[in-house]
Amino acid sequence: MIRRCFQVAARLGHHRGLLEAPRILPRLNPASAFGSSTDSMFSRFLPEKTDLKDYALPNASWCSDMLSLYQEFLEKTKSSGWIKLPSFKSNRDHIQGLKLPSGLAVSSDKGDCRIFTRCIQVEGQGFEYVIFFQPSQKKSVCLFQPGPYLEGPPGFAHGGSLAAMMDETFSKTAFLAGEGLFTLSLNIRFKNLIPVGSLVVMDVEVDKIEDQKLYMSCIAHSRDQQTVYAKSSGVFLQLQLEEESPQ
Repeated sequence: MIRRCFQVAARLGHHRGLLEAPRILPRLNPASAFGSSTDSMFSRFLPEKTDLKDYALPNASWCSDMLSLYQEFLEKTKSSGWIKLPSFKSNRDHIQGLKLPSGLAVSSDKGDCRIFTRCIQVEGQGFEYVIFFQPSQKKSVCLFQPGPYLEGPPGFAHGGSLAAMMDETFSKTAFLAGEGLFTLSLNIRFKNLIPVGSLVVMDVEVDKIEDQKLYMSCIAHSRDQQTVYAKSSGVFLQLQLEEESPQ
């Protein structure tokens, strides 16, 4: 996928006749990519009315720590500028009305496509998580509770499940903070094992945006911050989305 992204980016740059120093894509204009303004992007990602199921809502499997911290951040949405992100079963649902650049769009006859972190439908058995985003500070907090279907060492979460959640939180943050769409790199340093069914708090920040790349960092820790589970960094590529033509 990454190689394909670079190939498409190179073709786009070639067709637009770039004669300056090599760049991945021409400078992105958020207004043209997401409608009249970045507000349009938020309205697409956070629809006020939808029949889609939001999987980032409390259910009976959530541990007490996850429930109480969820309530704390929900209060912050009322006064501190935080936004609770909905989580639909597919990223297609999050970018309705927009299409990928030519060469990246694919057609599929599969009617039930799901994002990897929402592929386990039984509550509490897989990825239980919710992401809160702070637009002005370009940062996110993800509350993640790994279920028993994500086990690696007996009683503990597989490292790949944490990597997947970091990538998912990075991607949603990158998309809303700077139109980032594709992971170019993801580096993780694991520190401690995560007990299955426990709460992991992931603090994600956008460190900088330059040359159409978003550079991001994440610390995954326990609620009391006494245990660090992992630290990671990621780089995301900005790609211009286009308005879909009306049918």
